[in-house]
Amino acid sequence: MFESLEDHMKADDAATTTPRERFFKWAAAGVISVLVLGGIYMVIKLME
Repeated sequence: MFESLEDHMKADDAATTTPRERFFKWAAAGVISVLVLGGIYMVIKLME
């Protein structure tokens, strides 16, 4: 009877995105994460 907002968001997202778009979204998130963490690591190494 009561569906959560998260359930609605998942259903809407699944209906509007293709598997390829989801893959690229996760791939982009992974690349950005590696760049940010690598940048932090390099800054810490340069500060020593």
